[in-house]
Amino acid sequence: MKTLKFLKFPLILSLFFVLISAKSADKETERVHNAANVLKEFSKMKESIPRQLLEEYEGIVIIPKLINAGFGIGGKRGRGVAMVKLASGKWSDPVFVTLTGGSFGLQIGVQSVDLVLVFRHKGVLTKVKNGDFTIGGDISAAAGPVGRSSTASTDYKLQAEVYSYSRSRGLFAGITINGSNLAIDKTANANFYGDASSSQDIFASSKSDKEAVTVLKESLKAF
Repeated sequence: MKTLKFLKFPLILSLFFVLISAKSADKETERVHNAANVLKEFSKMKESIPRQLLEEYEGIVIIPKLINAGFGIGGKRGRGVAMVKLASGKWSDPVFVTLTGGSFGLQIGVQSVDLVLVFRHKGVLTKVKNGDFTIGGDISAAAGPVGRSSTASTDYKLQAEVYSYSRSRGLFAGITINGSNLAIDKTANANFYGDASSSQDIFASSKSDKEAVTVLKESLKAF
């Protein structure tokens, strides 16, 4: 009986780690679905991200429910996904990222916003690798132009390296993200794709057949 009990313990332990891994993957799947929902909600707005911008620019970061809090000194924290446009014109599989930062000024209260960053060059994201970069330090972000049709954005030169869009309660919300840090969430990538997947590999691929990824790409394509 002692031998039988001893053999059961490794099996129980293995099952425990399998359940923990599955639960972690569920969190990442929910994050991808939330990113798709952000795009769907943005697309319903009368004045939103111009189609021309998404056609010409090569990278996008979507942070659902970014927490923007402050009491004199503000802080930001959010988890989302990043995607880049491949040579074929398709969008890559999503890479999990985090955005953190602080700002100074007369602020009070807590605000939850959906944040979308559109990048002119995908290399800004694909070169992050195991590190990170600071928005406003390494690269600056400007408030993005709005207009659903491509003709609505012809007055803009569309030359900024990064355009930012933030939405709160169905309306555009102005927040400052310069000074924020964007980093690769390696733990989330490992949970969702497997330990061997690097951010470079994910950015270079569009092969994932996960239902959440398919929905996200369809939402971006239909924007």
